[in-house]
Amino acid sequence: MKDTFPAIESPMSVPRWRSLLFVPAHVPRFVKTAHERGADGVILDLEDSVPQDRKDQARRQLRGSVAKVGRNGASVLVRVNRGLRALAADLEAAVVAGVNALVLPKVESAEWVMEVADAVTELEHERNLDAGSIRFVAQIETPGALTRLAAIASAHPRMAAMALGPEDFSAAAGGTPSPELLLGPNLSVLFAARARGLLPLGFVGSIGQFSDTQKFRDVVIQARRLGFVGALAIHPTQVAILNEAFSPSAEEFEWARRVLATERDAAAEGRGAFALDGKMVDAPVVRRAREIIAMGPKAELGV
Repeated sequence: MKDTFPAIESPMSVPRWRSLLFVPAHVPRFVKTAHERGADGVILDLEDSVPQDRKDQARRQLRGSVAKVGRNGASVLVRVNRGLRALAADLEAAVVAGVNALVLPKVESAEWVMEVADAVTELEHERNLDAGSIRFVAQIETPGALTRLAAIASAHPRMAAMALGPEDFSAAAGGTPSPELLLGPNLSVLFAARARGLLPLGFVGSIGQFSDTQKFRDVVIQARRLGFVGALAIHPTQVAILNEAFSPSAEEFEWARRVLATERDAAAEGRGAFALDGKMVDAPVVRRAREIIAMGPKAELGV
């Protein structure tokens, strides 16, 4: 008789991740200081940043690393490998208490996401972890995956976020990570994530671009204007820029408060649309105001 585990029937609420910092899981000095970087989440990487002959070491250290990087309240994520044997070993090491999400690289199909989800469910059950407690971040890194974005986004309730992998995607497309090549794919990922209620993560450019901080800031500000809510980082200098750029300014908060206050007055008068500062405000604008308030400190949520 087949074992049955608690079902995960509907999408869960998504976290707020403005910045997710990659840390090579096999380098103790990076792991030791990761909690001091101010990132909303730390990704303990078992994939590209770990040499093949160091992956077993990284897995053995993982449980202790999870405790270290989460000390200041950051979410703890683990990026696993794509190959079947390596993935199995990664899941054995990564599905432990304290891990909030897995970053799935080179996601090609909804079927693969579901297979990983089934394995994680079994491990959660065996280890007495809350069913569904470990979420997924899907990295889209090939042109072929673009044709299956809707299916990937809705593959499983564990899905929390999607991001384009700019370096791998550009290489797979035969190009370089330039804005001209990456804008369309980034927007496709953004639209698919938004349609399913997932976090759209990313910006239009190379993730390795960190030495020119002003250029990086400009790229991230553009990403927020496009609709992204956060991004992955490979260097600590990127974290503060991501946190600032993906947070509403004081002026935006004030505008949002005024919109919602005026909306309440208009609703009491039976009006669904109203004027504010010489501009028409209707449901989409009110929704944007609510999203801005939701991006702020918890104290703002009572507005």
